[in-house]
Amino acid sequence: MLNENEIIQELSSSRQIPLSFHRSMAGHERPELRMRAAWSWQSLAPTQRAALLNDPNPAVREAAQGSRWELDPEAVEAKLPSIGSHSKPFVLGTCALTPALVEECFAEDKAHPLAWNRHTPAHAVARLARHPEAKVREMVAARPDLEPDLVAELGEDPDENVRMRARLHPFPRTWAEYWAMQAVIGHGPDCTCPITEPVDEPSPDWFAACAASEEPVLRQVAASWPDLPAELVETLARDEDDEVRIQLACRHPLAPPHLLLDVFATRPAHRPHLLTLSAFPRTGLTHLIGHPDPEVRALAAADPGLPEPPWEDPDESVCRAAAANPSLAPETLEALLADPRTAEGAAANPSLPVPRMHALLDHCLESAATPATTAGHQGPASP
Repeated sequence: MLNENEIIQELSSSRQIPLSFHRSMAGHERPELRMRAAWSWQSLAPTQRAALLNDPNPAVREAAQGSRWELDPEAVEAKLPSIGSHSKPFVLGTCALTPALVEECFAEDKAHPLAWNRHTPAHAVARLARHPEAKVREMVAARPDLEPDLVAELGEDPDENVRMRARLHPFPRTWAEYWAMQAVIGHGPDCTCPITEPVDEPSPDWFAACAASEEPVLRQVAASWPDLPAELVETLARDEDDEVRIQLACRHPLAPPHLLLDVFATRPAHRPHLLTLSAFPRTGLTHLIGHPDPEVRALAAADPGLPEPPWEDPDESVCRAAAANPSLAPETLEALLADPRTAEGAAANPSLPVPRMHALLDHCLESAATPATTAGHQGPASP
């Protein structure tokens, strides 16, 4: 059994609680929920922070005081030595830093977090823009606070990814837009990173502008937004860029069924997720019976519209799927139940008559009980 705090921790780590929940709880009547809002200090508006620091409840005030260090450079510097090594990059990438900490990051080759930290001072950003590692320059190139001369300089960078980020610079005008891009760009077509809610979300107009962009990576960003209007979804579903269509299929609830099926057939990494979507097609799959991938053939074999499911396929998973096809007649199922390659699928077939199901269950129960009964009449087992 779990206690209350353990249940809260499980929910928090499950990613089922949207980040916007914490902001909305900052003014809640229950102090326990205002305390939770204080734990997401940087996502709160200045007025919300001030209200929590002056909350009538002492526990809420204490929680607010315990979180405000994130925006106090001296407090961050004092706290950093006690923070575990796995959490330090997060602190260096999100919290306000003293000049000494910034210099320490450069000296100890820990500049990566500074590249995306919104609190990094302008002089340090300029140094990062000329960092010898291309990945650091790439992260800096899309910062919304990058000076025009640095944008121009990075636009001539020898690394293609850096030049691409600089070329996109007119789009990330805010940090919310920056992080929306970071969540998509450069992850690759087979990325299965968790789909999480951002702390702040760009405006619908910004996503619409991305959808109309000539840059494929910006159309990928637009395709990843689940609230993109239906007319833009229809356009992006026909996009010439593979990653645009993949993003749309995996992230948008209005992605057309034919697109879901196409991504299933061509991108195995996304199959487990696609199969959970209510719009994923389960019929009209006859054309996939001869597909070279057995996982795709197994999907087609379960289509109840098939005139003759392929229970003699060379692959056993296809045979099982065909044997479970609800279009099969009871007499056909009897034959499939006798074949080890198809017995499991046939036993799971929803068309199996109820009396036959009971007979199978009785047989299984009797088979399971017989060894135990026999063992009860034997002498003690040898060591």
